[in-house]
Amino acid sequence: MANLESGSVKKPAKAYMKKFSGFSTLKTAFPKFTRLVGAQAGQSTNDGAMSQAELAVLDQLRTIIDPDFGMDIVSCGFIKNLEADTEAGTVTFSMELTTPACPIKDQFEQEAREKVGSLPWVKEVKLTMTAQPVKPIGASDMPGGLSRVRHVIAVSSCKGGVGKSTVSVNLAYSLAMMGAKVGIFDADVYGPSLPTMISPEVDVLMMDADTKMITPVEFEGVKAVSFGYAGQGSAIMRGPMVSGVIQQMLTTADWGELDYLILDFPPGTGDIQLTLCQTVPISAAVIVTTPQKLAFIDVAKGIRMFSKLRVPCVAVTENMSYFEVDGTKHYPFGKGSGEKVQQEFGVPHLIQMPITPDMAAAGDGGRPLVISDPLCDTATRYQELGACVVREVAKLKLALANAVVYDETRKVLVVRPPEAEEGVLYLHPATVRRNDQSASSIDEWTGEQRLRAEDVAEDIEPLSIQTVGNYAVQISWPDGLNQVATFDLLTSLERVIPPSGGDWAELDSKPQAIGEESNAMKILKMAQSSEE
Repeated sequence: MANLESGSVKKPAKAYMKKFSGFSTLKTAFPKFTRLVGAQAGQSTNDGAMSQAELAVLDQLRTIIDPDFGMDIVSCGFIKNLEADTEAGTVTFSMELTTPACPIKDQFEQEAREKVGSLPWVKEVKLTMTAQPVKPIGASDMPGGLSRVRHVIAVSSCKGGVGKSTVSVNLAYSLAMMGAKVGIFDADVYGPSLPTMISPEVDVLMMDADTKMITPVEFEGVKAVSFGYAGQGSAIMRGPMVSGVIQQMLTTADWGELDYLILDFPPGTGDIQLTLCQTVPISAAVIVTTPQKLAFIDVAKGIRMFSKLRVPCVAVTENMSYFEVDGTKHYPFGKGSGEKVQQEFGVPHLIQMPITPDMAAAGDGGRPLVISDPLCDTATRYQELGACVVREVAKLKLALANAVVYDETRKVLVVRPPEAEEGVLYLHPATVRRNDQSASSIDEWTGEQRLRAEDVAEDIEPLSIQTVGNYAVQISWPDGLNQVATFDLLTSLERVIPPSGGDWAELDSKPQAIGEESNAMKILKMAQSSEE
């Protein structure tokens, strides 16, 4: 990447983990990570412009390590707006985490206060805990109702009767109890479960006459949409019609700002499931199974479907794993399905749920177990599942954000496509622009190439790059095109061969600074300002 010490413009310091199912830590991915990058990550943590007191505060905060990313909280870019007044003895700063549902935010806050407070001149530590603002999950043309949703989590099993809806509901409320803004969408039109499992005061979906948006029902702070709240009960209709209903309900619901939207998938891998995956970029999936071999066969189909759609599976929940009598566990349905799913497909986490009467009673009574009895063993396991989802999604977000970056020093796109075995590859920007697959470049009817090579300047540079789901990036070019380039396309293009004896591998072992714009984008904004 661009030399960090040269003063050139820098890009996001976010690591790429080679495979969704086997995340390495940022520390492992970037062994030569320097303090300079982390200092630049925060708005007020530029070492060169800081007082000795502020530098001393940063040194104290650098001893706090994020266990998921393997980096200190300064290098992660969490520290913002740092001010130190030695005369008054006060230190003021904010800690901006990746999500309000961070499982260890209280630990971070306590450690930060203790570390900074240990400095001899500090009398008061003014620390504000915040989270990154909700950003759209995909490209700028996302359906209006989903435009302020940060992450979409699919809960799927591909087999009916394994407790998938129970997992969806309890996961949603576990995340909400951790401080996140959460919604849940029941995608089963034929047999909606949500109306039985939660008891909102208003149990009918309403549509705004002016905006034509659906207002979700709400229970205990979680927004919910289900066909069961449409006043129709379960549906009797053909597949294509169901897919249309599901798509309309999901995209026209006024979800507002959400950190996590839980999609409760219906059984199978047919039209409805594909419609959901194609309608919205899904951040990650939680797989639900039971111990039987038959459950594993169906679940494997679902995992392969998600794999083809580039949706990472971050956890397996094995329901009805066992029941316990006098301290002895009994396995009425056998053992091994959950472990087999985890091992065969490399899913990072396995959560085994016991058979308990309280779970069934909570589901039938309209009040999820994590709310009715949050201290019981089963509720604790759901909270563990929520923490796993938060951690893995945060790591995945960092990985994807650094999957494609533009290096202005070498004039190449540095690509680390998910699941690619060859590692880092380099592409000339003009090559990528000339291989646009949209209708503006290729005739949709004849397949004839409209865009000629000479139409694209050899020295063209991207203005910005952002991820689209887990499968592509959207690249904005100076000629006005917003090109969606899939990772499959990028890996198929002609590559730039690094010069022999060069230090490209050395450069690409380092992350880049967070939140900086490209020179081309800055020039464009300056031009727009001058025109105004």
